[in-house]
Amino acid sequence: MAIQVYDSLTRRLAPLVTRVPGRVSIYTCGVTPYDTSHVGHARPAVVWDVIRRHLRRRGYVVTFVQNFTDIDDKIIRRAEELGVPPASLADTYIQEYYQLLDRLEVMPADFTPRVTENMTDIIQYINALVSRKAAYEADGNVFFRVREDPEYGRLSGRRLDEMLEGVRVDVEPGKEYPGDFALWKKGRPGEPSWDSPWGPGRPGWHIECSAMSLRYLGEHFDMHGGGMDLIFPHHENERAQSRAYLGQEPVGFWVHNGLITRGGVKMSKSLKNGVTLAEILGRYPAHVVRTYLISVHYRSPLDFEERFIADWATGLERIERLWQEVKDAPSAREIVDAEWAAALVTFEDRLLDALDEDFNTARAFAEVFDMVKATYRGVESGHRVTAFGLARRNLTLANELLRFLPKEVEQTAADDWAEDLVKARNRARQQKNFALADSIRAVLIDRGYEVLDGPEGTRIRRVMRGGRSDGA
Repeated sequence: MAIQVYDSLTRRLAPLVTRVPGRVSIYTCGVTPYDTSHVGHARPAVVWDVIRRHLRRRGYVVTFVQNFTDIDDKIIRRAEELGVPPASLADTYIQEYYQLLDRLEVMPADFTPRVTENMTDIIQYINALVSRKAAYEADGNVFFRVREDPEYGRLSGRRLDEMLEGVRVDVEPGKEYPGDFALWKKGRPGEPSWDSPWGPGRPGWHIECSAMSLRYLGEHFDMHGGGMDLIFPHHENERAQSRAYLGQEPVGFWVHNGLITRGGVKMSKSLKNGVTLAEILGRYPAHVVRTYLISVHYRSPLDFEERFIADWATGLERIERLWQEVKDAPSAREIVDAEWAAALVTFEDRLLDALDEDFNTARAFAEVFDMVKATYRGVESGHRVTAFGLARRNLTLANELLRFLPKEVEQTAADDWAEDLVKARNRARQQKNFALADSIRAVLIDRGYEVLDGPEGTRIRRVMRGGRSDGA
């Protein structure tokens, strides 16, 4: 079946029909880099990574653009607090963001434009809106006339009069209507500014994405992504600007992911209830964090509690243990007429169908766990070679899309050192030197390993903080 995508504007699922057949153009709103990234920033990055992988698996050529708002009130205030230039502060946190996403196996974007590097295009865009009477200048500021857009509020499902009810709106000098929003902000002493037809200043938040998506993807692109917290005001305002500039809808599908919450409250830097991404990656392996973020459907909220991550890690261990058993297995050499065999043979179709259904990663993981169970049913029925061969193929395919297996490069020198100790401990036990064996065991435990003794010798597992083990 065709890929079905939920559009926030129409509030319904629809077949993915792209502007250019066989190609998908995507723009997503990136971070404002004024502080270290938290887990809430990682979720949309991982979600769009899976979406891109699936689209490419289905044969599409994907162009993916993710911007950085590298000049903003928050960046300026934070830079003042630290006594550093705003540009240096932003670049520092952008580089950290890249490093953290690399650990989560998020593919780099094709283009990562920054606001400060696209100022000419932004100013030209604003100037065109002023020329078309969709915007106006007032004392060095430029505002967008929201009442000129009859569709304003459709994306967020709000009426214009309702938007201002019970909300304190600071009416700036020269503003025609309290709900009009800034396209250009008059420069203030000591702050970064750029020359413009309206005097020195810098762009408002919303205009940036309209100008950069036009430059990098053209007048109409297929999918626009972001968190649900961006629907209003950011995407509502962006859509209004783009419609006024282009005279048409700029986007085929508005795609919004649910938010990371803690106790039902949105995780955010401003609320100071966030968990930094670096912090959680220091406590759990990257593949556990990555897959936990997509363990529910992308449009659903995800409550972030470490006990839930630990439970998820336990489930992943079943997949990892099977992979260790099948990764070197030969291909299947027989056709077996059995329910478990049919489940393994048709796994690819079911996995891709799950992701075709609005990128339903929760259903995709359910298919993976069911496939693991089917594999062991095949082993129990006496068809180990066939079951393991099909399971190797299936896990390889699924991992290409979901990335639930730890990267081989994460097997560090420390693991090699630990394996050498295991060999030494096995020799000590064979020689009945139990004092030495106990000493080695204590060292392994101290270095974060669980020691498992059995008839075939000692095995170890790295233990995650919180008592969960990370692989066999």
